[in-house]
Amino acid sequence: MSRYQSLTEPTDRERAKAERRDALLREATRLFALHGYSGVSLEDLGAACGISGPAVYRHFAGKQALLIALLVDMSKDIYAGGLEAAENGGDPFQVLSRLVDFHTDFSLSRPDILQVQDRDLKALPKSELALVRKLQNSYISLWTEQLAKMHPTGSPQSHRFRAHAVFGLLNSTAHSAHSPRTKKSGLKPLLSNMALAALTSPVV
Repeated sequence: MSRYQSLTEPTDRERAKAERRDALLREATRLFALHGYSGVSLEDLGAACGISGPAVYRHFAGKQALLIALLVDMSKDIYAGGLEAAENGGDPFQVLSRLVDFHTDFSLSRPDILQVQDRDLKALPKSELALVRKLQNSYISLWTEQLAKMHPTGSPQSHRFRAHAVFGLLNSTAHSAHSPRTKKSGLKPLLSNMALAALTSPVV
């Protein structure tokens, strides 16, 4: 092992700290989704990770800092995934199909964080809320650019409405998909087909 490699590899303490930080983010997502941001205390978060409430401050400045990390990182992840799907080329239907595929996978795999966003987004400080809104608008633009090509006679407002309608379908259905009574077999293709039908229906 070179001297450079040994200096860049994380120590056991650094790895343990990173793992604890990830655990706090994971438990914060779960608890915020279950009880709402205002219904969860630092003590609740610490207990879920096997530490005291004050020990949370070793990793985050407070409960709001956890919410910021969750929602800002989620918005960055969604935009990055959408951008990758859009930049792979193809006609509008192909691009929208990849965007639907990406968003469906995200919604079905991370319903808790979507629930936190729906309910607690406004608990963010103004600057972080503005950043999340900016990332969301950039993500929506990936969809509306393709919709404008597919429906050249449609208005920008109608393209945005279609995109939001699809987000509502995929995000809200993802929540119910995690109910014990929901049969998950075939859910993704069903959602994808419904979303594409909404995106490709003719302008009236």
